[in-house]
Amino acid sequence: MRRTLKLVVLAAAAALPAACAPNPIIARDPVPAPGPDVAYRCSSTPVLLNGYWADCERVRREREVVVRTKG
Repeated sequence: MRRTLKLVVLAAAAALPAACAPNPIIARDPVPAPGPDVAYRCSSTPVLLNGYWADCERVRREREVVVRTKG
């Protein structure tokens, strides 16, 4: 009992400095965000066991049109 408790304490003490690293690793997305003129059209179909198969295609975004009238 005492030996297992000692091993648990030593493992926790060894993991403590790793948890307080000076330069933590931050996950970043390697793919940059698309520009404002690019859009994606996606569709998904259900498959077995609550899964989905997604299919996305890249399309050009339609230009925004502003209609101004004199009142």
